[in-house]
Amino acid sequence: MDWDKLRVFHAVAEAGSFTHAGEKLNLSQSAVSRQISGLEESLKVPLFHRHARGLILTEQGELLYGTAKEVFAKLSMTEAQLSESKQEARGPLKVTTTVAFGSTWLTPRAREFLNQHPDIQLALLLTDSEVDLGMREADVAIRMSPPRQPDLIQRHLMTVRFHIYGSVDYLKRRGIPKTIGDLRNHDLIVYGSDTKPPVDNVNWLLTVGDPDPSERKVALQVNNQYAIYRAVRSGLGLAALPDFMVDENLNVVKVLPDVTGPTAESYFVYAEELRHSRRIEVFRDFLVRKIGESRF
Repeated sequence: MDWDKLRVFHAVAEAGSFTHAGEKLNLSQSAVSRQISGLEESLKVPLFHRHARGLILTEQGELLYGTAKEVFAKLSMTEAQLSESKQEARGPLKVTTTVAFGSTWLTPRAREFLNQHPDIQLALLLTDSEVDLGMREADVAIRMSPPRQPDLIQRHLMTVRFHIYGSVDYLKRRGIPKTIGDLRNHDLIVYGSDTKPPVDNVNWLLTVGDPDPSERKVALQVNNQYAIYRAVRSGLGLAALPDFMVDENLNVVKVLPDVTGPTAESYFVYAEELRHSRRIEVFRDFLVRKIGESRF
C-alpha cells in the first residue's frame, strides 16, 4: 500500500472533503483526488461515496480509516518521544478534562505552567465525555472517576467535595438558610436529566435531609456544571458545586457549610506508552503542587 496515498486518504477522511484535505497537505484538489483514485484502483474497492455535499466513507473506507487513524496516532506518539529531551520538556501536550474543572480551575493556571515550560505547546480539550487516550485523542486526562481502561496509568489527584453555594446578592435578597429545612424557601439550580452527569448523585441538593423532592423549588435545570456556577453567580439561586470551582472573591459564598454532598475522586491518567514522557512528568508535578496549594 503506497504510503503517500495512505497519508492523503487519512487527511481526506479526517477533513471530509478533497478541498480541505488539500489545504492541510498543501496540495491542489485535483492532486488529492488523483491520489485517492489511485489508492482505490490499487485496492480495487471504493473508499468514498461522492456527494455534492461532501464525502462519506464506504464500509471498506471505514475499515481502512480505522487502521490508518491508529497508525498515525502511533507515529505521532513516536515522533513526540523521539524529539523529547530527557532534560527539557518540549513539544505538544493535549490535556482533556471536564468543562467545570478545565474552565474554572485549570485554565487560569495555564499561564503559570507555560511560563515555566515555554517549549511545551499546551492544548486543552474540555468535555464531559470520556476521550479515548489509547487512540491518542489526548495525551493526558484529568478525570472525576477511575479510568475503565486497564492499560492506562493513573495517579490519584484529589478528593472532590461538594457544598451549597449562593451569590452574595441572592442571599441579601432571599436570606441565608440556617437549616436544611430552609431550602424549601429557596430557588435551586440543578443538573438536567438529558445527559449523563459528570459525577454520580449530582442532584443530592434535592434530597439531602431526606425530604420529598417536591418540597424544593427548582428554578433552573442545566446539563453543565460550569453553567450552573454562572447561574449561581448571576443571583438566580442556590446550587451544589464542587469546591474547586468557587472563588469566593467573585461574589459566591458557601451556605450551610456543615452540609456536604457525595465526594468524587479525581485522577491523572495517561497511556502506558507515555510513561517516560518528560512533558507529562512536569505537568503532573505542576498539578500536584498547585492542588496542594489550594484550599479545597
